[in-house]
Amino acid sequence: MSNPNKNNYIRVCDIEKYYGNASNVTKAIDRVSFHVEKGEFVGVMGASGSGKTTLLNVLATIDRVTAGHIYYEDTDITEMNEDKLSDFRKKNLGFVFQEYNLLDTLTIEENIVLALTLQDRGKKEIQEESTRMLKLLRIEDIRDKFPYQVSGGQKQRCACARALVNHPKLLLADEPTGALDSRSAQTLLETFTDLNRNMGATILMVTHDAFSASYCSRILFLKDGKIFHELVRGDAPGRSFLQDILDVLSLTGGELSDAR
Repeated sequence: MSNPNKNNYIRVCDIEKYYGNASNVTKAIDRVSFHVEKGEFVGVMGASGSGKTTLLNVLATIDRVTAGHIYYEDTDITEMNEDKLSDFRKKNLGFVFQEYNLLDTLTIEENIVLALTLQDRGKKEIQEESTRMLKLLRIEDIRDKFPYQVSGGQKQRCACARALVNHPKLLLADEPTGALDSRSAQTLLETFTDLNRNMGATILMVTHDAFSASYCSRILFLKDGKIFHELVRGDAPGRSFLQDILDVLSLTGGELSDAR
């Protein structure tokens, strides 16, 4: 599934990830290769223990591979030290997690601009960027409220705004709809689609939910640490693509979640 084309934004080349010691080794990722092009919306699916979260963590530079290489354009992140990784993460990656990870002592707007203030941006630029993101994610009316005063869907959109305010080259989402009700989940997924199509955002989303995955343009299915299947949406309508996903999940032992 790898592709040597240098124009690919991400190239994952024959990576492996082991946990444990010599007497008890767990292979979480087993010689995985694939690519992600700029502007793609890629989903990663699989049953619990298939390796999807580990894969996200090594792409996010939160964890290191045991073997193999990961390239962002021409940069091999597997060769970087911790200081360079931290700088790379700050400049290139945005994160959206199921738990939101908002600071309760800051307002919605302050949560969003925190990333900008840490980069010594000017006051005018910070204000312009925060206002733009508040409007884009449709949360301008709650900018002065605190996280405990707003809904789960609004918190998640705030988390998206915070992740995108620095214009990351890649947005990494880990089960972003897992804690949301059906309506909030659909709103968030429509927001992701808008960011992908209209802003050119490259998105990689780990999910166990078939409905969420049906918004992606391509899906990688993991089983026992390996990519065992790939689906490309193409021109297929949403409901047809959803059924294709459910058919593949029935073979992987993945959770068949189509409640929405």
